Amino acid sequence: MFTTAFTNPKPSIPFDLFGAIAALKQELNAVILAHYYQDSDIQDIADYIGDSLGLAEKAAKTDADTIVFAGVHFMAETAKILNPNKLVLLPDLNAGCSLADSCPPEEFAQFKAAHPHHLVVSYINCTAEIKAMSDIICTSSNAVQIVNQIPQNQPIIFAPDRNLGRYVMEQTGRDLVLWLGSCMVHETFSEKRIVQLKIEHRAAEIIAHPECEPPVLRHADYIGSTTALLKYSQTSSSREFIVATEPGIIHQMEKAAPEKTFIPAPSMTNCACNECPHMRLNTLEKLYLAMKNRSPEIILPEEIRVAALRPIQRMLEMSLISSP
Repeated sequence: MFTTAFTNPKPSIPFDLFGAIAALKQELNAVILAHYYQDSDIQDIADYIGDSLGLAEKAAKTDADTIVFAGVHFMAETAKILNPNKLVLLPDLNAGCSLADSCPPEEFAQFKAAHPHHLVVSYINCTAEIKAMSDIICTSSNAVQIVNQIPQNQPIIFAPDRNLGRYVMEQTGRDLVLWLGSCMVHETFSEKRIVQLKIEHRAAEIIAHPECEPPVLRHADYIGSTTALLKYSQTSSSREFIVATEPGIIHQMEKAAPEKTFIPAPSMTNCACNECPHMRLNTLEKLYLAMKNRSPEIILPEEIRVAALRPIQRMLEMSLISSP
């Protein structure tokens, strides 16, 4: 007895992807937003490249009818929260986030209930459900400024990243109740191997994202968000940098300062574990197909969207207050 396996035909991909995407962008009146951790070819076709705060602000202000979000799921959700009447596309619906996954909504609801009278400040790297349970959202760019604006006598839960929470505690002197979540990428950096690399490149500065583990941050010459790291690498007089965050940012660093050398901080093994596997699920081909098929689309229950919108708006208001 014979059986025949039927498979869907392989989607037709045009030879000139850049031209095809440009044509679809005009047809859809679309804007392409990309995180710094995306592959370089996606960064090069994006209308805007940024970190979580910059992308949220851009999503809030865009006049486009369609937002193509080259990032991970929680970022596209944020765009949908801010733009309920726009079509929001994510090239690969499986592009999740280990940090967001480390904070299940049901468990966090119990954690919040166990700490009554606490204000919930949640890092934007969380699901829409967690945002809906929060009072204020923050990013790695503004977390310290947000917490500094909260009265000293107000107890605070900080979620979901424990490392960013520890950094905020150190910078503000506040005693925060931390949800013990973490990012798989920023936990892979090896303190021992970074020190060894520093010995080989004595003139290099170590620059690190605050999601890194405390032993790594202790060696950093500068700590900041992805945008802050990018700006610092341009303005610093140093010619070499050891970069302790997802290496996708190095593409923009090299474009902005081609005369400088950027070395990815090593992980604990010889694997490419410091590359976010979720971010790398997005490809130029998938981005094209998402625009062509108007799918995968981000859809949120309206009650979750409305509840999640309030803490994001509060963050944007407080960010304006703290800006020079």
